[in-house]
Amino acid sequence: MANTWQKFVILRTGKLQSVKGAGMFAIIPVINSVVAVIDGRIQTTAFNAEQALTRDTVPVNVDTIIFWHVEDAEKVALAITDYREAIDRVAQTSLREMIGSSMLAALLSDRKDADNQLEKEIGRKMAPWGISVSSLEIRDVTIPEALQEAMSRQAQAEREKQARVILGSAEAAIAGQFVDAANTYAGHPIALQLRAMNIIYETTKEREATILMPSSMVDSLNPSSATLALALAGKGGLQAVPA
Repeated sequence: MANTWQKFVILRTGKLQSVKGAGMFAIIPVINSVVAVIDGRIQTTAFNAEQALTRDTVPVNVDTIIFWHVEDAEKVALAITDYREAIDRVAQTSLREMIGSSMLAALLSDRKDADNQLEKEIGRKMAPWGISVSSLEIRDVTIPEALQEAMSRQAQAEREKQARVILGSAEAAIAGQFVDAANTYAGHPIALQLRAMNIIYETTKEREATILMPSSMVDSLNPSSATLALALAGKGGLQAVPA
């Protein structure tokens, strides 16, 4: 009796007689023999590569899992002795080859591409055995602790550099605006005086303080500014004192 997911490989007098699937089947004792019972469901094999060197000679530990299933029970039973062990050996060898041909930065940042590359390579090697690869995933890439600290410092330095560049750009933009304002005030002195008086007024209004201004400073203002100063003084924010 074969279950839905099982394939029975039957030999007759040493030669392949048939591959039986789900359901009941009969064999002739002594003449027929079941040499393999193949599970056709998707299965997983976990494998890793420890201290494998990348293309830029960095030792890494990589944990990977592969999902596969038997596509041709006849090939699996007759073409290879132990297909499970063969899958593990081929997967480990292919993983080390992939690591050796990859740069560390690419292995860490483009893990999806590494998955696809490794899946195609392992699938190509196992196809003659009747095994198909469904998918492959790199679960973890571990690098030495000292290198992790160095990469962390490098990333921090890059972020600090970027922050300084942004701050410099902001200061340059502000300086340009100050230059434009200075040019405007240089051509319009009255505007500068009014701006100064407004700053003084805003200061007294927010902090409820009284600012003492020398009378000579008030006298130096033009009539319109002096009028404004007197108006502000009337509000209690300014007081003119003898110079």
